[in-house]
Amino acid sequence: MFLKIKRITRNKTYLILLIVFSFLGCKNANKADRPETKEPTGTENVAYKWGKMALKATANDTERFKPRPTITSRYLGLIFVSVFDAWSRYDEKATPVYLENVERRPADEQTLRNKEIAISYAALRAMNEYYFSDKEMFEDFMVEMGLDPNDESLDPNTPIGIGNLAAKAVIEARKGDGSNQYGEEEGSNGKAYYNYVGYEPINSADKSVDPNRWQPKYFSDGKGGTYAPECLTPYWDKVTPVSLTSGDQFRPGPPPMIGSKQLEEEVKEVIELQANLTDYQKALVEFMRDGPQSVQQAGHWLKFAQDVSERDNHTLDQDVKMYFYNQVVAMDAFIASWDSKMFYDYARPYALVHEYYDDQKIKAWGGEGKGMIEMNGGQWRPYSPETFLCPPFPSYVSGHSTISGGCAEALRLWTGNDEFGSTAELVAGAMTEPDYMGDTILLDFPTFTETAEMAGISRVLGGYHIQSDNIAGLKLGRDVAQEAWKFYKTHVGEE
Repeated sequence: MFLKIKRITRNKTYLILLIVFSFLGCKNANKADRPETKEPTGTENVAYKWGKMALKATANDTERFKPRPTITSRYLGLIFVSVFDAWSRYDEKATPVYLENVERRPADEQTLRNKEIAISYAALRAMNEYYFSDKEMFEDFMVEMGLDPNDESLDPNTPIGIGNLAAKAVIEARKGDGSNQYGEEEGSNGKAYYNYVGYEPINSADKSVDPNRWQPKYFSDGKGGTYAPECLTPYWDKVTPVSLTSGDQFRPGPPPMIGSKQLEEEVKEVIELQANLTDYQKALVEFMRDGPQSVQQAGHWLKFAQDVSERDNHTLDQDVKMYFYNQVVAMDAFIASWDSKMFYDYARPYALVHEYYDDQKIKAWGGEGKGMIEMNGGQWRPYSPETFLCPPFPSYVSGHSTISGGCAEALRLWTGNDEFGSTAELVAGAMTEPDYMGDTILLDFPTFTETAEMAGISRVLGGYHIQSDNIAGLKLGRDVAQEAWKFYKTHVGEE
């Protein structure tokens, strides 16, 4: 074609026109012949990949700093708010939560690639802030995607700038939110996550003066010694929620007190359940506890959300919206749960069983390698490893139940269906009594609602909670999810 054109020398204008038309014809023909690039879905979309990265970072955080579910729920919540805010500028209707003074991009810029770039920079900057120990891992992932992790542009007209601005806005907006991330709260002595409210339990690990109230317990330090952990983030009820008006917005009524028939029956239930634990129940307790490299409850429900993404072949847009709603619910549910925990400062079964059965012989779990034995009630303990015998904070309401009830309701509302269909396989006892393991168990999670109820009852089976903690927690979580749904619908532009 071009050799023939070059022979036409008399009319330069004709030559130029012929070249142009020939080029356009070839371009259009190639476009017609070339199949359209299919948008990555499920595990291949970039939002899903950042979700996996967030889970890795959460697991690493647990290994480095021990379980701190309140703190990691805030990290995950704010990471996915950052991602959502960046993405919203490339959506037709969505409005950001914290990002301000950045205009929605024109329709012709609302491309998949621009969305991928914007959410990647938002995720990178937010994760660098909250999971700073894994900065190199995040930067390597950016390079894998062909993006420069060192590009700190704040140009609001580019996807890179919008992503960086979105994370910056979230980080700045949440400074001084009560979490004490920077040791900035009065009374924190400049120490991050310090107990700036001065909470001290009424009961010591050695003496109970009010058995209705929480009592610390001794753990093994793994080196032959023991220690009694302090209450985890006793000020978390003061953290500003994202979608709620306050942490006490849905505070439940009080738990049953010592002397009531209800509490007597619920403590007895905990003992009887533990004495008759099946391999299936042990596996359920361990799965919901989530093992040595736990991603905590917020992360666990992010993993469940990713199961939905894989099952339904979600697009990037779908995952950005689902993770945003799911993790805002988890973050706010933790705040609501801690409001109840710190308001009631309620005892756990670990102490309640001792109070009720101190001088009675009962059948119970004797500890690693001992199985179920007869013992004095004052020796009773949860079905849990020596190094983490019981969560170190008040009982009512159950955090697992609250977050599971909330996130399950969130997934039910978001998908428009209660069907789940996820499964998990594990060996009973592997995480608790490795020398006394049972059968390999397949756990089925048919619906979101049933999965939440399985998570809740697992805490009663494990001896961490009584039924009142569980039932009130499930309801509290669902209340949070319903309220957050209105917040979500507003920000995606559907209300």
